[in-house]
Amino acid sequence: MKSTTQLKNSRALRRKRHVRRHIRQVSDLPRLSVHRTAKHISAQLIDDVAGRTLAHISSTAKAIQGDLSGKTKTERAKIIGAEIAKRALEAGVKQVVFDRGESRYHGRVKALAEAAREGGLKI
Repeated sequence: MKSTTQLKNSRALRRKRHVRRHIRQVSDLPRLSVHRTAKHISAQLIDDVAGRTLAHISSTAKAIQGDLSGKTKTERAKIIGAEIAKRALEAGVKQVVFDRGESRYHGRVKALAEAAREGGLKI
C-alpha cells in the first residue's frame, strides 16, 4: 500500500504526463513550461521537435533579484511572465503552447501566463 506522500506524487506525475501528452498531440509549437514551488516559480520555453530549451527564467535568477525583492509571490510571477515573453521574442518565438504541468491554471500560474500575453506572446 502506498503512503500518502507516494500517492500525492503519483497523482501529480499523472497530471503532468496527461497535460504534456495532450500538448504534443495537438501542437508542434514551442512549449512554455511552468514549474511552481512553495517559494519560487520558473518558466522555460522548450522546442520539443529539436529537443532544446530556447529561453529560461526563474525567480532565483541573479539578474532580476532587484526587481523581485519586497514583492508578493503573485507579483513575482508577473515579473517572470513578462521576462520570459521578452526572452521568447528575442529568440524569435511569437506563439507558444502553455504547459501548466501538474499545477492548476490559477493564482501564480495564471498571473505568469497573463503577464506573458501582455508581454507579446500569443498563447
